[in-house]
Amino acid sequence: MWFLFALGSALFLGVYDVFKKLSVNDNAVLPVLFFSTLTSALLFIPLLVGSYFELIPTNHLLYIPPITMKEHLLISLKAAIVLISWIFSFFALKHLPITIVSPIRATGPLWTLIGAIILYGEKLSMLQWSGMAITLCFFFLFSTAGKREGISFTKNKWVWFIILGTLAGTASGLYDKFLIREIHRMAVQSYFSIYQVVLMTPIIFLLWWPNRQRLTPFKWRFTIPLIGLFLVIADFFYFYALSYPDSMISIISALRRGSVIIAFSFGAFLFKERHIAMKALYLAGIMLGILFLVFGSR
Repeated sequence: MWFLFALGSALFLGVYDVFKKLSVNDNAVLPVLFFSTLTSALLFIPLLVGSYFELIPTNHLLYIPPITMKEHLLISLKAAIVLISWIFSFFALKHLPITIVSPIRATGPLWTLIGAIILYGEKLSMLQWSGMAITLCFFFLFSTAGKREGISFTKNKWVWFIILGTLAGTASGLYDKFLIREIHRMAVQSYFSIYQVVLMTPIIFLLWWPNRQRLTPFKWRFTIPLIGLFLVIADFFYFYALSYPDSMISIISALRRGSVIIAFSFGAFLFKERHIAMKALYLAGIMLGILFLVFGSR
């Protein structure tokens, strides 16, 4: 059952990626990130109030239980890791085609699998070894598509930004498995969203606001709060999948990367990006490798 929730998360995550691209194009990145995280946090305020005053039953799916100070600190660490991932990813998405960013993000399950082997003792089958080799091979080939657009995977800093964002996201995914074993999933998702705003506030007022005149102007777009909304829905399914005792973070991460198909398709048709056929071929190879990782784990 948990893998169905992972698939649902992938669907909303794909639309979330499209809204990110629409929001950061020719726009200031940091305020977009701030207002999208603020939207996510505001969605949980009524649930926190309702849970505190026992208006929401303790056995309800949306009930948020009280947690200890230690648990608050653990969740704040996750918020910091994710914020690092988002800052790198949002800036990369602003400066790179979404049909370049999405396939790089799609390799996340590969790094998650390696981390899961080290941290959680998950074993690799021959099929998974094959999937790892296929993913790496097509990722290398994908870098050649970037060169056709003048994007060097070794010299372009925005490529390194999305790689670093992907690695930070991988660290967050591995940490999530630990958190969900220790803390209620709704507490993790709600307080994580709130701490994102807490961490973003000084960044906005100390880094962006004093320098806003010489940076890209900020333009409000209706897609900005939709980033937060669709992320909350995607993460709700994601954390629910992780809450199953027999769930495997490597498979959940792989299924969530199916969101790349949605993001890539919108990039091809909505943003009129180039070399779509070649990118689609290499993306299909990456996804084939990810499928090998998934079926090799079952």
